[in-house]
Amino acid sequence: MKYKVKFLSILLTNILALSGCAENNAAAETDITAVESTTAAETSAAEPEVSYMEKIKDKLSEMPPEEILTEREGTVYPSFEKYTYYSNTAERDTPVNVLLPYDYSKEKEYPVLYILHGYYDNEDWMTRDIVHISTMLTNLAADGEAEEMIVVCPYIYCSKDMQYCTNMDAANTLNYDNFINDMMTDLMPFIEENFSAAKGRENTAITGFSMGGRESLFIGVSHPERFGYIGAVCAAPGLTEGTGDPWMLKKDQLTFGEDKPELLLISAAEHDGVVGTNPMKYRMIFSNNGEDYIWHSMSQTGHDHSSVTPHLYNFFRMIFR
Repeated sequence: MKYKVKFLSILLTNILALSGCAENNAAAETDITAVESTTAAETSAAEPEVSYMEKIKDKLSEMPPEEILTEREGTVYPSFEKYTYYSNTAERDTPVNVLLPYDYSKEKEYPVLYILHGYYDNEDWMTRDIVHISTMLTNLAADGEAEEMIVVCPYIYCSKDMQYCTNMDAANTLNYDNFINDMMTDLMPFIEENFSAAKGRENTAITGFSMGGRESLFIGVSHPERFGYIGAVCAAPGLTEGTGDPWMLKKDQLTFGEDKPELLLISAAEHDGVVGTNPMKYRMIFSNNGEDYIWHSMSQTGHDHSSVTPHLYNFFRMIFR
């Protein structure tokens, strides 16, 4: 009986010892897991997520290659078609040019790019062959360098009292600034109702030249929840205080808040005899407000289509990707 009790005592001691080892092993494993988790968290904190603009900035090219601007044998190049929509903002029918992909299908939804013209111009300025929109975009899409998209070229002079721009003065400038209301309440609903347009800021882009560049920045900053990609080339002055009159925003309002765009591309001609260094002023204000952007400086161009084409070449390749 004495030996039996002794045996049971030894057995119980061994069981307790093994149990202790298991607990120690489990604790060790838990400690290792905790260390691994901490290390992963520290690594993640040490390596912040890279923004889309940071990833694509190396794609920037000062000028497009000539072959992208040349029609290719056997390739179908679509043409802009003119439509009219009723503008409640201007209280009249308003023209707009729309370019659809050559294989456009109502069964598919396409992202939409709005391109705005400059002072004294109209909806036809961007559609000219010399700007190369259809040729360039079709070639880029065929090469897998751009997405298929709907391109919209509207008439951006918006007034109930005046149908055309009559002078380069404050009154006429404010009529261009009024296009923001037409854009949001009239034009965009027309496009979305009549074409197979994908909705959402991730599917909507806006850019413009000269006065259209001022307006694309104005609209993009005012409605960052609607536009994920924003551009401006040779942007006209006066968007903010200190950049000309009449100005629309204070400097600290040239910001996107929480709805940061995936892309902000600011292009400028180094020898621009019309707007001068004004695009640089916008650039510096965005910088001071902590906004990211891609700066595109062109040494071979002026205040005309020669700057618009390289800007669009880069913009086409960077949006909706």
